[in-house]
Parts: sequence; C-alpha cells; structure tokens
Amino acid sequence: MARAFTDEWVEVTRETEDRAAHAAPDTAIAETAPTRVVVAEDAYLIREVLTSMLSSAPEVELVAVCTNGKELRAAIDRWHPDVVVTDIRMPPSDEDEGIQVAAALRESDPRVGVVVLSQYAEPGYALALLEQGTGRRAYLLKERIRNQADLIGAIEAVASGGSVIDPSIVDLLIAARSRGANSRLAALTPRERELLAEIARGKSNGAIAESLFLTKRAVEKHVNSIFAKLDLPETQDVSRRVKATLIFLSEVDEPAPRRVS
Repeated sequence: MARAFTDEWVEVTRETEDRAAHAAPDTAIAETAPTRVVVAEDAYLIREVLTSMLSSAPEVELVAVCTNGKELRAAIDRWHPDVVVTDIRMPPSDEDEGIQVAAALRESDPRVGVVVLSQYAEPGYALALLEQGTGRRAYLLKERIRNQADLIGAIEAVASGGSVIDPSIVDLLIAARSRGANSRLAALTPRERELLAEIARGKSNGAIAESLFLTKRAVEKHVNSIFAKLDLPETQDVSRRVKATLIFLSEVDEPAPRRVS
C-alpha cells in the first residue's frame, strides 16, 4: 500500500510540474519585467552616476536620460515610463522643474511614479511634492544615491504605489511642526500673518492697505490685534512694530519656491 501511495503521489507531482512548466514562461516574464525609468539631471557627474547605477540594475530598464525639464517632458510623452527619477532644480527655469513635472503627472498620468532628488534638505520642496498625495512619490537627498539599493528600493516602491521620504526630511518636518505648535504666531489668523509679513518688510499702514486692498482703518484694526496676540503692550522705549518684526523673523523660515501653475 505504501508503494502504491508513493507511485500515485509521484504521478500527481509530475502532472503538477508539467502544468507549472507550461505556465512558467508567462508568469516569469510578468514577475521579472524591469521597471521602465527616465532620468533627468542637469549636473554631469550625478547624471553619469545615475546612468551607471540604473544601467547595471536588472530590475530597471533605463529608457532615457535627460538634462532639463523640456527634455524630460518630451521623454515622458515618448517612452511612457513607469518611474521618473528627477532633480528638483533644472533648466529652463532653474527652479522647481522636477516638482512641476511631478504635479503635472498627477493629472496627465497618475500611474507614473516620481523619485525627486535634492542636494539639500528642503522641507518646503517635500511638502510641494506631496501636497496632492504621497502615493507613487519619493523624496531623497542626493547623498542617498551612493547606495544603489536605496535608489532601486525607492524606484520599486513608487512603481508599486508606495512612497519614500528621506529620514532627514522627516526629522525636519517634525521639528518644523513642533516649532509651529509652540509658536507665538500660531494665535494669528492667516490675514494677520499676512499683515505681519508686510510689517516685517518695513511697510507703513498706508502701504499695507494699498498692497492688500484694505482700508487703512481695517489695517489698523488688524495691526492692533496682532500686537495684542503677541503680548506687545505699547511702551515708550520699544517700538511694537520692530518687536513684532523680530518675532516674525525668528519663527518664520524663508519660504522655498513652490510649484508654478
């Protein structure tokens, strides 16, 4: 009986293996199809490093390498990649070309993943990249591309619908949020913060009224509210406008360029 069971099991196993063998080619192709990638980077050395890394990675098919935003847009239209790996600042604007392309892809082809590379830790750019959702988006510092596994991991993550944010950027975002929660400016309304920014630029109430299309009386009312919320009582020896400006400058970072619509 034991032998009969063994023979039957072997026969069933062989049949199963035969069926698997016939199905294997299509399955293997589906599982090992490389991720089609377009690279955009205006710095020659970094572009060469990226090209070398991705060309040698079996998980990736590098279909185009671009040097500016215009070439990148053309390559996307021609090659229909799975993932775009792009610098943030590139010609022709030398500003946030990479962020602009990522934002446009949300509308034109949301299935395309984008890995943005930055030279510096800039939370403002990360927020601009992720403001329409985190899916299929990654933000990495360029120092991460020294490790091929980190770069390939980010590409595979966004290709499958995930997201990757450089730990350094996460730390800065958390710190900024913590500062915001404890900030004296948190009590101000958006309009009051706008007026305070104008005060910090040295504008008079009349000039503020003109630039923000308010009456001078409305500006005076807002300014008094700002001084009250910042706990700046009127004194003879210290200008409240100067003190309010110092508070503003000490707690507000210089804003990073945002996506140009």
